[in-house]
Amino acid sequence: MHINPYLNFNGQCEAAFKFYEKCLGGKIEGMFKFGESPMAEQMPPEARNNIMPASLRAGDAILMGSDAPGEQFQKPQGFAVSINVKTVEEAQRVFHALSEGGQVQLPIQETFWAQRFGMLVDQFGIPWMVNCEKSH
Repeated sequence: MHINPYLNFNGQCEAAFKFYEKCLGGKIEGMFKFGESPMAEQMPPEARNNIMPASLRAGDAILMGSDAPGEQFQKPQGFAVSINVKTVEEAQRVFHALSEGGQVQLPIQETFWAQRFGMLVDQFGIPWMVNCEKSH
């Protein structure tokens, strides 16, 4: 079983996934626009460039997302996308890349459980936690 985060955006999905591709060192495997779908004619013209869906592979993880249709977008709350990396350097790189234009909630630092841990909300409003566990 694999559990994949699926993020909703308010018309920013394409920009967000291009940003995540750069930050996470991943690769966008698919990105389809409403205007390219069989239901394109049923969509208002301003929504035809919105994404339905996108997928990005980073290592063995897949991040998915889309633009919420119509007025269905809700601001993200009550969750964070958690990233676990193997090295302090990678934790710091990913954290600083994702925090560009966003808001740091907890600067990346050593904790009792991790070599590095930090929390942020990125420029697209998505909450993230970056973690590099201590060796046991």
